[in-house]
Amino acid sequence: MWLKITNNYSPNFNTPKRQKKNIKYIIIHYTGMKNELSALNRLTDIKSKVSAHYFVKKNGKILNLVPDLYEAWHAGKSNWKNIQSLNRYSIGIEIQNSGHENFYEKFSNKQMNSVKKLLRFLTKKYRVDYKNILGHSDIAPSRKKDPGEKFPWKELAKLRLALWHRLDEKKLKQYRLKKINFSNENKFFINLHKIGYTGVQLKRRAIKKRLIVKAFQRRFRQSLINGICDKECLILSKNLLKY
Repeated sequence: MWLKITNNYSPNFNTPKRQKKNIKYIIIHYTGMKNELSALNRLTDIKSKVSAHYFVKKNGKILNLVPDLYEAWHAGKSNWKNIQSLNRYSIGIEIQNSGHENFYEKFSNKQMNSVKKLLRFLTKKYRVDYKNILGHSDIAPSRKKDPGEKFPWKELAKLRLALWHRLDEKKLKQYRLKKINFSNENKFFINLHKIGYTGVQLKRRAIKKRLIVKAFQRRFRQSLINGICDKECLILSKNLLKY
């Protein structure tokens, strides 16, 4: 595997260096900006107070903005399982894409080829479990939508670079929009908590619950993002716990 990475350092990171063994997660983002230059300028501007370790351009070129062993500022307020503030334990990858607020486009083949190579390199180097490759919306569902429903998680899962279910999608679809009772809804949120999503208790306000369900759907049921936990979502959540 040949991987070319160009240095384009950002001043936005924490010191001192962290230990290699503390890197346990990789977080995928999109830039959410209309053009590449604006995104790169923001990620390298000391005033912006944001950064990532890697930036993947439209043409597939990979830039290293922050050395791996320093904490970049990409995750913000975030939670996964028993961890708060994922910045401390993760490597952040920003992929150029205009995002939901602009013209949310598909990720290019060149981008995804580079992402795959980069993930293979990083997971091997830091022994990151494929289940710990997450989207920004997974760890911050009330704030973020990226990398969104057009990001090919299923494609990555075939290479053991992401978690995905192993269900027949045609058969699974028959359960879409089928209502579930309160007991099964509770089971669904318990499953989400076991997967890693936090703050999913039923006592939370309805709007918070919908955002968490949408984050789950953007990741695992990308053809319909409606924030409603139906029988299809329940079955998906059960299956994901097997891996």
